[in-house]
Amino acid sequence: MTKTAFISIIGCPNVGKSSILNRLLGQKVAIVSHRPQTTRTKIVGILTKGETQLVFTDTPGFHRPRTKLGEVMMKNVEESISGVDACLMVVEPQGEIRSAEKEMIGILKADKIPAILAINKIDLLKQKELLAERIAEFNALHDFSATVPVSAINGDNMEALEKELSALAKPSPHFFPEDALTDQPERVLAGEIIREKLLRNLDKEIPHGTAVVVEKMREREDSDLMDIDAVIYCEKESHKGIIIGKNGSMLKKVSTQAREDMEYFFQCRINLRCWVKVKDGWRNKSGLIHQFELD
Repeated sequence: MTKTAFISIIGCPNVGKSSILNRLLGQKVAIVSHRPQTTRTKIVGILTKGETQLVFTDTPGFHRPRTKLGEVMMKNVEESISGVDACLMVVEPQGEIRSAEKEMIGILKADKIPAILAINKIDLLKQKELLAERIAEFNALHDFSATVPVSAINGDNMEALEKELSALAKPSPHFFPEDALTDQPERVLAGEIIREKLLRNLDKEIPHGTAVVVEKMREREDSDLMDIDAVIYCEKESHKGIIIGKNGSMLKKVSTQAREDMEYFFQCRINLRCWVKVKDGWRNKSGLIHQFELD
């Protein structure tokens, strides 16, 4: 008998939700950077092992929105929590419990959603005895189905986490093919790979003011070469110059790194061409947010 569980991954920005998803899948489907709010939309990752299929939704970090884009991101989080079989809540191993985390726990309680707590980044915890205190702190706030300390970076306890998640699956047909990893279109994945490189190479707020739209993605006949044309949108003319860099150096660096990742992911040679255009204040314009398919 086949079993399925739809699981939403929730947590504050930069706690490692996307890293955990990628580690569980054994393949990168969600972009990762050290910057908060890297994930903007709901990304579905699919893990099928034997009779069990786990369908994950990786959500933007739970935060107080300051732009219309931020409001859309929080709407995506709320929608992803409703109607799922369970939630995987990701937290860090130390620090004060954040008000946003208490708010998330309140939603879990109100909606009576089964939840597993993953305490990520245990590889950074120097005083391991503090882990027991952290577990007790969160379990005092909510009756989690299980609490699993993990490290998405080095893979510690990820098998145990997968086992606990699989235990939440219910008898059901599988909704995706066994070899599927994500439901995201290839052009969306290509755009996200480019945006990841922007996040990793640019400073301060500039990368958060960028959006990437892949306008062309076509395989050449009788060749393993794929042509990809992408436009990087930014909010200010001054940002455009920084993204392009002196003599095009930054854009070339970003494009080269993105092309290398794409060739690994799509398993073919990539001819990537990127342009930079300005859309003033697009993060506060609903029409542009919709045009960039971020709502």
